[in-house]
Amino acid sequence: MERLVTLLNDVIWSPALIYLCLGAGLYFSLRTRFMQVRGFREMIRLMFSGKSSEAGVSSFQALAMSLSGRVGTGNIAGVATAIAFGGPGAVFWMWTVAFLGASTAYVESTLAQIYKEKDEKGQYRGGPAYFIEKAMGQRWYAWLFAVVTAIATGLLLPGVQANSIASGLNNAWGIAPSVTAAIVVVVLGFIIFGGVKRIARFAEVVVPFMALAYILVALVIMFINIQQVPIIFMLIIKSAFGMEAGFGAVLGLAVQWGVKRGVYSNEAGQGTGPHAAAAAEVSHPAKQGYVQAFSIYVDTLLVCSATAFMILSTGMYNVVHPDGSMIVNALPGVEVGPGFAQAAVESVLPGWGRGFVALALLFFAFTTIVAYYYMAETNITYINRKVHRPWLVFVLRIGIMGAVTYGAIKSAALAWGLGDIGVGLMAWLNIIAILILQKPALLALRDYERQKKLGLDPTFDPEALGIKNADFWKKKD
Repeated sequence: MERLVTLLNDVIWSPALIYLCLGAGLYFSLRTRFMQVRGFREMIRLMFSGKSSEAGVSSFQALAMSLSGRVGTGNIAGVATAIAFGGPGAVFWMWTVAFLGASTAYVESTLAQIYKEKDEKGQYRGGPAYFIEKAMGQRWYAWLFAVVTAIATGLLLPGVQANSIASGLNNAWGIAPSVTAAIVVVVLGFIIFGGVKRIARFAEVVVPFMALAYILVALVIMFINIQQVPIIFMLIIKSAFGMEAGFGAVLGLAVQWGVKRGVYSNEAGQGTGPHAAAAAEVSHPAKQGYVQAFSIYVDTLLVCSATAFMILSTGMYNVVHPDGSMIVNALPGVEVGPGFAQAAVESVLPGWGRGFVALALLFFAFTTIVAYYYMAETNITYINRKVHRPWLVFVLRIGIMGAVTYGAIKSAALAWGLGDIGVGLMAWLNIIAILILQKPALLALRDYERQKKLGLDPTFDPEALGIKNADFWKKKD
């Protein structure tokens, strides 16, 4: 099984996908005139504006739902894995894909808002499957994305999160993975059977609190090791370009693993963020595009960086040479993953470091599983639009709980391998789609900026911009 998964990943995550992710981010940055820099203040302002409605959630709730999907085990175990197989330089490439990916996140999230619609319960639904069908007119492609995403977020990706939760709790307190799986499944069932509103309320409370607590602990560790911070920063930069002795051998792997884990963590271009973005109640699609672009900064430049500096400043990591040997062997016997971060915090804050990281993983990864369910359900809703198949949602709920159980008790390598297949397939389908369909998102950005210069609170009129099939906004007008 693991050999087959590895072979599939070698094909899906070939250099072509690495270049596609970086190239798309650079292209959209140029087309939006680096809106991720110009619009930074606007992102902050919009994040706290707007209110929820019967049909949709507020901008902040949508951000929290999106972050609950982005801020997960990739920010802890994923960063450790990137460093283990790509060296410290992988962190630089994670930063790069995050910076460039913020513009990608704007494009895909704005498209989701433009082409969103209401489901049978009167709640907003949207995402790549919806905008592919409406803007591209290729229903088969939309169905392909919907099926792949339902499988990826409903069956393949939850196992990675569950595996890290189980591993973290086992490392900290010796809790058996089977016990962890049982508890997580029960709580997950309570939330996913409660609907979108319960998911949004859960995310807006848990995600900001845990992210702030985690960053605070990272700052404490960095302050204790303050003399190491400039050294670590230079280590990351030098090894990113093969200039650091010992890490030059993994230069190609630094780019590969940095981009791979960067996309896994911040999900820019993967097509997951647009699902939450479409649920927001806003007066103009670009508003949520700005907010979703900011979520990339929170995920990678803050939370992922916090993990990286904790691990590197304490020296608690191994780097695997391409020939299988260890370049650094600070942690003999520690499996690549949560153990790196736990050892780093424990070395500075003995007695509770492992437990704190385990709790962070529990909240981060659990909220990600909940977000994955919402994304999978949205794509099932898309599939059900023409012919109602209520049993599909039930199958999804049982399937995701089974995937959580399976992922918690299986090996980390298999769980991560299955997750990478899901991420890679979604990224291929989504990035190609948004490169083709970018025009409406860019028109919306220019329209938003024009109205802001006139001192208006921007509203959206798709027909005035020549945008077709944006039926929700025409009905609203």
